[in-house]
Amino acid sequence: MRAPRRIVIAGGGTAGWMAAAALARTLGRAVSVTLVESDAIGTIGVGESTIPPIITFNRLLGINEAEFMAATQATFKLGIQFDGWKGPQDSYFHSFGLTGKDHWAAGFQHFWLDGRTRGNDAPYDDYCLELVAAREGRFAHLPDDRMNYAYQLDSTLYGRFLRRMAEGDGAVRIEGRIERVELDGKSGDIAALVLDDGQRIEGDLFIDCTGFRALLIERALHVGFDDWSHYLPCDAAVAVQTESVRPPVPFTRAIAHESGWQWRIPLQHRAGNGIVYCSRYLDHDVARERLLANVEGTVLTEPNMLRFTTGARRKQWHRNCIAIGLSGGFLEPLESTSIHLIQRAILRLIRLLPGDPVSPHDIAEFNDQQMTDMLQIRDFLILHYKVTERRDTPFWRQCADMEIPESLAHKIALFRETARVFRRNDELFAENSWVQVMLGQGIVPESYHPITARLSDGELAQLLSSVRQNVATTVRGLPPHADYVARFCGAVA
Repeated sequence: MRAPRRIVIAGGGTAGWMAAAALARTLGRAVSVTLVESDAIGTIGVGESTIPPIITFNRLLGINEAEFMAATQATFKLGIQFDGWKGPQDSYFHSFGLTGKDHWAAGFQHFWLDGRTRGNDAPYDDYCLELVAAREGRFAHLPDDRMNYAYQLDSTLYGRFLRRMAEGDGAVRIEGRIERVELDGKSGDIAALVLDDGQRIEGDLFIDCTGFRALLIERALHVGFDDWSHYLPCDAAVAVQTESVRPPVPFTRAIAHESGWQWRIPLQHRAGNGIVYCSRYLDHDVARERLLANVEGTVLTEPNMLRFTTGARRKQWHRNCIAIGLSGGFLEPLESTSIHLIQRAILRLIRLLPGDPVSPHDIAEFNDQQMTDMLQIRDFLILHYKVTERRDTPFWRQCADMEIPESLAHKIALFRETARVFRRNDELFAENSWVQVMLGQGIVPESYHPITARLSDGELAQLLSSVRQNVATTVRGLPPHADYVARFCGAVA
């Protein structure tokens, strides 16, 4: 393989145009970027809820936040509210940011747990700025990036925004359907994409953004797929868009139902809705009707049916092909990680962009880091299903009884016994994320770090009170989220 001066991206959508925009802007004249897509092939178009690392991605590309948000009809997101996951009537919140103040030897949860034994009974939620702001429906940018946030956006509009940006930086789009992938007879690398009109697109490096079809990485190169549906049994979804009936709130909702869950994502001009379910327990037509019966506002689109298998390609970089997005694997959207995995792969590719000759160690490192990301996110998703008090339906009984990876079993046992959480290898979800979800799902630690005993009753009460009051005071000074969005990045519907 020659130095990848000619980069060919197969497929558009969010993954394709994120890759094109980042490569064209970052590498400039060092590469030529060509994207092949067909208007006749639709995109999934439901990745509308994001997590905070997207802010870093946008800043690296020099994207103006207000312009980006107006173009994508975006709102701010401070976390996810989980309804019905611990039990049918229970609710908890997984927020961005930190809760309380950590000590280098022990996280804030240890001091909060000790405080409960000493009569300080305020909920853990009250010590998190982002969580309280979300609960009160308030938001503003704060100095020193004190407020951690992400976006709720229209993914179709995001793709169009990125396309304008990529083409402005020199990327070239070719309209056409890929008829076949031509391999080099000697090396086994991809030599060209052959389109249905006979056009032949040669390249040095090919990026597979063809979604679930995985035309390059799987159909042409046969890398194999690891199926994780025994851990994450949901295998279908129905998505629909509705009119907004209330001011948008700064959070996404994940509402558990008898055989899966439903999402609600408020944008400036509409709401995104969907139901995720296990087809073993819920028929498609029933799922569709259940979704339509549980949305707010007039339905704007025909329901979009999706089938999927949770898992990952065994290699996401093989020969001169890199899979980005759904072609590399799929983890259901419960924690809004789809766009994050796309951006991680793109930035990782830029860091490991091969020269001539290609180092097999670069390829191995890319694959190892990609798989590590997906396994760690997989475990965090399994946690929501496994740790539940629900036994009211066959689906939830299966989830509660299923075997789980040892990596997750260890994390759950460690927190249950000692309230400790340890992260490894630049793990995506911070300690506070694990704590919020495990507490929210009903795990009450049996002990906590003895360092908390160094504080007297008065000192501990003062620590907890000062954190809580600071959060409450800051939130009272924030404007309503909808008002701030309208001023900062209001868009015309």
